[in-house]
Formats: sequence, structure tokens, C-alpha cells
Amino acid sequence: MDIPNLSQNTQIPVSTPVIHQKPKSPKTVYFIIIVLAIALGFWTSRFFPSSKSGSNIIDTITQNNVTPVSSLKNSNDLVVGQFYGDTGKTFTDTATGIIIKGGINGEGTHTLQREGGKTQNAALTSSIVDLDFFLDKKVEIKGETNSSTKAGWFLDVGIIKVLE
Repeated sequence: MDIPNLSQNTQIPVSTPVIHQKPKSPKTVYFIIIVLAIALGFWTSRFFPSSKSGSNIIDTITQNNVTPVSSLKNSNDLVVGQFYGDTGKTFTDTATGIIIKGGINGEGTHTLQREGGKTQNAALTSSIVDLDFFLDKKVEIKGETNSSTKAGWFLDVGIIKVLE
């Protein structure tokens, strides 16, 4: 039994050919994964920053154990292990040595004598701490490096810890 064609259109529909795409190479897939991982890591670090663990001086400073230098009458009032200065600011550079009077080649008001000789010394200045209280004391200092043309290292001191 034949089924009559009830359609007015006499054309037979033609299916479109299927075009097969070539699979992506493994290098392309790895590149895409790496780019996505870097982007995800960058944005994760912006939304969830980790705490910066610097040197031991910044890790141990709290508002409770910092003494303002203005409360000192003379250098005999200094306590070994005590911090002096300003913890309200963030200082990135740390050095250890003995503070002496006089800068290096006219830069700074004081010098930090570090192990390794004169080439390792740092010129010091401070608008926060009176460095005269710490003369001839072994200290650990925290501050910011400033540009210098005459000294190898020119440091603006913000926090001092008396070591000896």
C-alpha cells in the first residue's frame, strides 16, 4: 500500500552535512589551563590577602610592648628586648648593628655599624625616634630605605629593639 504525498512541496528535504572539528591540541589545552590558573590566583589574592610574615621584629611587635622614646629621660632607662618607636606605620627594611653618632659622607645623623666592615654600614635618620638615646647600643632597627648618593644604604628608622 502506497502512502499518498499530501504535501504541496514536492522537494525532499536534504540534511546538512556534519562538519567534524579537529580536536584541540594538548598544548592549547595546557595554555588555557595555565592562563585560567594565573587569573584565578591573582583575583584570589586580591579578595583574600594573606598576612605578610616579615622579619622577627615585626612579628613580635604589639602595641602593648612599644615604649615611646619621649618617655625616656636618658639612655640608662633603655630596657633590653623592649621596642621603641611607632608601630602605627609599616616598615619594610630591617638591620642589626651598633648605632654611633655621625652620618656617612654627610648623609644621615647617625651610622649603624653592621658586621662585615665599613661597606655594610648604613646611614640613619629618624623623624620618629631620637637616635641619641641608643648610642653605642646593639639594636635591631626597622625602617624605610631612602635614596642616597653618598651612602651605600640610607635608612629612616621607625622602630628600634634594644638587643644589648
